[in-house]
This record gives sequence, C-alpha cells and structure tokens, in this order.
Amino acid sequence: MYFKNKGTEVKVKHALAAGLLLGAGLAHAQSNVTLYGIVDTGIAYYNNAATGGSFIGEPTLTGKVPSRFGFKGVEDLGGGLKAVFTLESGFQPGTGNLNYGGRLFGRQANVGLSGDWGTVLLGRQNNMTFYVTGNADVIGPSIFSLASVDPYIASARSDSAVGYMGKFSGVTLGATYSFGRDGSSAGGPSATNCAGNVAGNYQACKQFTGLIGYDYQNFGISASYDQMRGNTGAAAPLTSSRYTDSHSVINAYYKWSTGRVGGGWIHRNVSADAASLRSDIYFIGVSYLPTITWAFDAQAIRYQLKSRANATMLIGRASYSLSKRTSLYGLVGWVANSQNGAVAIAAGGSVATGGNQFGTMLGIQHTF
Repeated sequence: MYFKNKGTEVKVKHALAAGLLLGAGLAHAQSNVTLYGIVDTGIAYYNNAATGGSFIGEPTLTGKVPSRFGFKGVEDLGGGLKAVFTLESGFQPGTGNLNYGGRLFGRQANVGLSGDWGTVLLGRQNNMTFYVTGNADVIGPSIFSLASVDPYIASARSDSAVGYMGKFSGVTLGATYSFGRDGSSAGGPSATNCAGNVAGNYQACKQFTGLIGYDYQNFGISASYDQMRGNTGAAAPLTSSRYTDSHSVINAYYKWSTGRVGGGWIHRNVSADAASLRSDIYFIGVSYLPTITWAFDAQAIRYQLKSRANATMLIGRASYSLSKRTSLYGLVGWVANSQNGAVAIAAGGSVATGGNQFGTMLGIQHTF
C-alpha cells in the first residue's frame, strides 16, 4: 500500500508492525484442555458391622481409588509462564451421586499461574496433607487404607485457599492457606460446614498446611504440618474458632526396578476442651511388580488413641492389568480393635466396638 503523504505512510507502517507483533503474541499463547477420569468400583464384604451381621454390596466411597472426572487446562503465556486450571469432580459409580458434600467440583476447582519458580493456585485444592504420603503410602486411598483409620487423610482439601508448590533439584516446598476450609454442610470428613470468612472473627475456619520433601533417584523423605480451626455451627469437635485440629506427618520410601517400600508416622492433636484427643498412626508397606501385568501391595497400620484405644490393621491387594487403561483387583483386610476400639476395616464402614473385622473386595478400574 502506498500513500503520497509521508506522515500517513509512516503511521501505516507502524500500525502494520504492531499488528504483526500482536498476531505473533496471540499465536504464541497456545492453550489446551484435557478431559480425564477414573471409574473404580466393585463388590465389598465385611463382617461384624456395628448394627450386627455382615455387609455385602457396592461401596459408595471408594474402591482401589476414588472415582472422578475432571478438566485440566494449560495456556502458554510465553517466557516460561503458564496459566493453569483444574476442575475435578468425585462421584459414586453405583448411584451416580456426587461425593464431597454433593459439590459439582468437590475434588478441585482452582486456577493459577505456573513457571520455573513453581505454581500458585487459587480456589478449592488439594492441600499438603494430601500430597505428603504420595510415595510412602503404597496402598493409597483404597477402601481398606489409612482412610479407614483417619478419614481426613483421603479428603485433605481446602476451600477458599491460596496454594504454592515448587520443586528445585529434588527439594519440594509447598504450602496452602485457607480463609474458609470447608463450605459444605452435607457432613462427613469433606463437608464440615466451616466456610469461614466471618466478619469480626478472622480465625474462624482458617487452615494452614506446609510441606518439605526431598527425592533423589530411588529414595525420598517428606514432612508436613496441617492445622485447621473451627467455628460455631461447624461439625464436632471444632465448634469454636478457638479449637484446632492438627496433623503432623513424616514418611519415607525406597524404590527399585520391581518394587517399593514405604512407611511413616502421622500424629494428630485435637485441642477442643472436653473433646480433645491425641493419636498416632504408624504404617509400613511394600509393593512388588513381578511382571508388567501383575502388581501386589501389602501394608500394616498401627493406630493408637492415647489413653483410650488402639487397633492394628493388615491389608493386601493384587491387581491385574487387562490393558493400559483397565485393570481388575482384589483386596483383603483385617483389623483387630482393643476393648474400646472402633476402627472399621472399610473407609465409611462400621464395626462393633472392641470387635475384630475381616473384609474383602473384588473390583474393576478404568482410566481415561
């Protein structure tokens, strides 16, 4: 394009150059969204239920791992900076109902920025208690697991949270701060009616979690701390903002070409006047993968509720992969309670006080 007026010609050249630069910037900012999920269910059995007799049926909470679907998004903003988001929903395959207090995205709903310095997220997210046992807990959030002893371990998420995690030459640092840890009133460990953000009561429903870990080739060690506060109307025992519930975790793992061994210690301290308690969980487990299709896991758990009760749990699991996405598995578990103990073998299950309990499950899992 040609213009006789020299000033106009210069302006046009500048406009074309700006347009080309803008177009290049927009082309560089590429984004993608991934749909993913797990459907995991089966038939479970356990005896000595609290109401008497036995239970047999499809569990509503979990199988090998909780069922979920979600969306992950990443946009490349250039210069090593990315925008990220996650929307993740937990559901019950047997009924189609949503878990986590009936929330559509009860597992995660967050957005943030990521770079070489780490990732910052805003919204409902996994906190550091969720991440800390990742490699050391060989059984994970199964129906027979640490979640049977302390349900919060498998539901360690925080509403209205600011979170950070960064990894630097084997060192992992992470923290979350929640202004209101749980906005759902539906009940259970993941719906405790403590939304926070209360004018005049800054401590109401606040939660802080922190993590430090080190991983090098075939071994690692990590530790975390988690403190949550309550408020009036929240689920017991945290019915006041003065009351706190804290978890301290230390664990380690060692892995080799066909297996892994891991173990740790979880200390809980509830400060809530008459409802106060202190407990300790010790766990150790081993995984063995003799072929690409078979996997075997075993774990022992010892639970001690100070001056009240104790329990010992043994868990075994075998998994067989039909394909890269579909597997069959079998679980067996046994728990022995002290006279005042009431730890059920199944997460979300029940047991007669002081009773021993046996459980088993056959299931199928598909990932997409």
